[in-house]
Amino acid sequence: MLMTTSVADAISMLLGDSVTITEKRPVHGGDINRAYRLTLSNNSKIFLKCNRPENLPFFIAEASGLDALRRTNNIDVPEPLSVGTDAEHEASFLLLEHLEPAPRVRGYWEVFGHELAALHRAPCPPLAKGPFGFPEDNFIGATPQKNTPRASWVTFFRDCRLMPQITMARDKLDLNTLVCLERLAEHLDNHLSEPAFPSLLHGNLWSGNAVCGPDGKAWILDPAAYVGHFEADLAMTELFGRFPEGFYRA
Repeated sequence: MLMTTSVADAISMLLGDSVTITEKRPVHGGDINRAYRLTLSNNSKIFLKCNRPENLPFFIAEASGLDALRRTNNIDVPEPLSVGTDAEHEASFLLLEHLEPAPRVRGYWEVFGHELAALHRAPCPPLAKGPFGFPEDNFIGATPQKNTPRASWVTFFRDCRLMPQITMARDKLDLNTLVCLERLAEHLDNHLSEPAFPSLLHGNLWSGNAVCGPDGKAWILDPAAYVGHFEADLAMTELFGRFPEGFYRA
């Protein structure tokens, strides 16, 4: 993936000096970033996400997660093309493969379920100090997400997921609730089990981060990737309403 100093330079390096932007159309891209569909002079399209220059780490982390998911070859993920800062527009940016939706394939949700299961069984990125975590920290939405590798899933979930949430909420919780949460953290192995195998996770798999792509199958976007228990991805799909039952059966 390219690291460039402007969107125009990125397009030139990717497609040649003669290719320019002919249209820039805003599209829905969530609450954090500005998003655009760029139409180019060669009639191709690219997806652009922008934010303030200091938020470049958001896009570097997103690109790293997309690369990890793509390397499994088990599920469709847009290709990250370039990341960088654009001084002229005072912005950081990420250029991605543009997805033109097609009619859904037959059994769309079942196909999605099978492909997610294959992702979860794929070999995971090698980590130095344990199978659970990720080579670098990243973000879930705008919130920093700690991914320090751990030898066990329970330890990782306690240290890198549960305790950071408790710490962020500490000033808004009463003492009894805090005591209960800290006791839960201390005895988490009574409530969570170790998975049969570590899984590379999307990490933020709610309904808005799965779309129908150009092949009519589900493509997953905006990851907060890490290696963990596959049930964490399934739990996230229930955050804003469940997916159809065929997905879970598959």
